[in-house]
Amino acid sequence: MTEPVPGGSRVNLILLALLGGIVVLLAILWFVSGNRSPDQDKLSNPQVEQRAETDSSKLCSAGATYDLVKRELFRRAAEVRGNNEPAYQQIATAAVVRVENPVMEGEESGSGAINCSGTFYLDLPPGVVAAGNRANLSAELDYTVTGGSVALRNADAMIASLASLTRVAQPSAAAPTVNPAAPQENLAASVSANVQPGPATTAPGRPSFDCARAGTRGEIAVCSDSGLAALDLNMATQYRRSLVSASPLQKQQLQATRDRFLAYRDRCPNRQCMADAYVGRMREIRDIMEGRWQPR
Repeated sequence: MTEPVPGGSRVNLILLALLGGIVVLLAILWFVSGNRSPDQDKLSNPQVEQRAETDSSKLCSAGATYDLVKRELFRRAAEVRGNNEPAYQQIATAAVVRVENPVMEGEESGSGAINCSGTFYLDLPPGVVAAGNRANLSAELDYTVTGGSVALRNADAMIASLASLTRVAQPSAAAPTVNPAAPQENLAASVSANVQPGPATTAPGRPSFDCARAGTRGEIAVCSDSGLAALDLNMATQYRRSLVSASPLQKQQLQATRDRFLAYRDRCPNRQCMADAYVGRMREIRDIMEGRWQPR
């Protein structure tokens, strides 16, 4: 007699195997989902953050940023000088700026402002020089880029130099390179267009006083330097105009600080110190007239 085939047992084994496979598959899926890194579903993972930081750092070395810095330097210099702002804008357009080692120092999380630093070199156009007969200026600047504007730090020295701009005679050999539509010599002349010469002397400078009677070390230095002479004349003009409209208290403050400024200028060891002293004095006069001055 033939024994029956245990078909029912074979089917049960197949079903058990299938169920076991499904359980194993579900366990694997549960394990993978439970150990998934939360950064995988975020846009702020390290790679994306690094790319965003790289894009931000490009602002520090962008040509448009350098142009903003240059124009801000000239704008503040015109503000210190107190006049000729249109002329300074023209010279800013003609000046050439170069930057070495631009570095992104950080980004402000709230405003998104980018803090940068770099070494700025500024080449003035032909016919224009700063105090000390310098046509090239340089400084380590810190600058913050926010949208379409910049804010400068550590820029007072370069601004002081730009505030002392004056014109000099150009060699005739340079004439062929000048654009007839916008000659650089005219730009230089416009810087001192409102500056009236002082008493006629044989000295190169034409300050607010008679160089034939120069007696102090500071007066002699001013008379021998056209840039310092221009600063002296601008400062003296600002001082006289302020005295006309000043209140009694303001007149007292202007006169009391005048002797201190002159004594400081005469103690300066070099011409750069004197140029900075004149720029500081013009700022001091403005602060007195605007009620911001505080006695030292």
